[in-house]
Amino acid sequence: MQVDYAIIGAGPTGLGAARRLTELGCRSFVVLEKNAYAGGLAASFKDPQGYTWDIGGHVAFSHYEYFDRLLDDLLGDGQLHHQRKAWVRACQSWVPYPFQNNIRHLPKDARWECVKGLLPGNRPDGPPENFRQWIHGVFGEGIGNVFLWPYNFKVWAIDPAHMSTSWVGERVSIVGLETVLKNIILELDEHGWGPNRTFAFPASGGTGEIFRRMALPLAEHIRYGCGAARVDSKAKTLITDSGEEITYGALLNTAPLDLLITNQLSSPPDAMVAAAKLLKHNGVYVTGVGARGRTSFQGAEDDRCWMYFPDDDCPFYRVTNFHNYAPANVPGSDPGRAALMCETSYSEHKPEDLSRIMDRSIKGLDTVGLLAKNAEIESRFELDVEYGYPVPCLERDLALRTLQPWLEAQGIYSRGRFGGWKYEVANMDHSVMQGVEWAERMMQNTPEKTYSWN
Repeated sequence: MQVDYAIIGAGPTGLGAARRLTELGCRSFVVLEKNAYAGGLAASFKDPQGYTWDIGGHVAFSHYEYFDRLLDDLLGDGQLHHQRKAWVRACQSWVPYPFQNNIRHLPKDARWECVKGLLPGNRPDGPPENFRQWIHGVFGEGIGNVFLWPYNFKVWAIDPAHMSTSWVGERVSIVGLETVLKNIILELDEHGWGPNRTFAFPASGGTGEIFRRMALPLAEHIRYGCGAARVDSKAKTLITDSGEEITYGALLNTAPLDLLITNQLSSPPDAMVAAAKLLKHNGVYVTGVGARGRTSFQGAEDDRCWMYFPDDDCPFYRVTNFHNYAPANVPGSDPGRAALMCETSYSEHKPEDLSRIMDRSIKGLDTVGLLAKNAEIESRFELDVEYGYPVPCLERDLALRTLQPWLEAQGIYSRGRFGGWKYEVANMDHSVMQGVEWAERMMQNTPEKTYSWN
């Protein structure tokens, strides 16, 4: 088989590229997807009990007109719109997100610890060498100890001292002493920070419904259950798992970049293998607990979207009230049922006994008050995601500056959450647009805007 473009992966980036190639009049391409379904890490599943689950907490918000039009085209009236309601549980207290803007909700001793860390002379001067130092310099030791250091270890499964600061951007709300004191004294809350303060969600089918619909008109180009076993960059040939040879003009890889180099490429240079081994990632274990019975919050129905957990009294770093995203996420759209989706990270730096996480998650949900009293648990959904987050480690940028130019010289382009390995441009909209912009570069020779390794 010979095509102009071969695409590895039918996730958001691969489908974005395929859709845009079609829009630009290209028909000579193939998408290889190792799974039996589209969506990659944005797929969704319905369990035997009728609960729908995502692979972690996805929401659709956008930085792009193209992506906005895409959602409207795919979902139309079949999308629900939400105002973000996110909270942090720290020191056995519930604090509105962003935490650092709302520390007035903490117990008095923790509140003072956070304020003390922001006082003049209590934060280090000079440029930070890593993310831990950046937190100390920007937020002080108090906010670091109470929330940001333990939470970031729980989510990334690596000490923030081993992470860079180049990824931060709009991901972390910056707050100063004056704002903190004002909010404490005047008893003000700040909820509106961040690009995901409003978001859309499919009315049925979970996040994966977006990509199921996106894949349908591309069906003749997508091969499911067909992975890429070997890539010969010199001959520009790709061998599938079944042994078929595909000759391509250019290759878009959206699978993990490190595996492309170490497992799939024929005879990569030693320098490329060494660079690929610098990249770090965590795994995420998703536990979905479906139950009859919902909790209340502050005397009313619990309308929160998701919650963050820095403390060690529960294994998860985040829980999503998935029933609040769409009624169809629970069987029969029953308002008396709860779908609690928990995420726990793991790595060599943070080992976890995966066989115990479901039981620990249920206990943790009870501890933090998210499992209703006398709730009847109907569903226990478990999914091990070996590649959860691409960690912006200290070595990442050097590795990408080594790998990406070399790959492109071979006619190989690696994009997407793990293909590009840049968490700061790995939202759903970013991922789709990386594929769209790659297709435009191939067909129209226009520069990519979203992804850069420089």
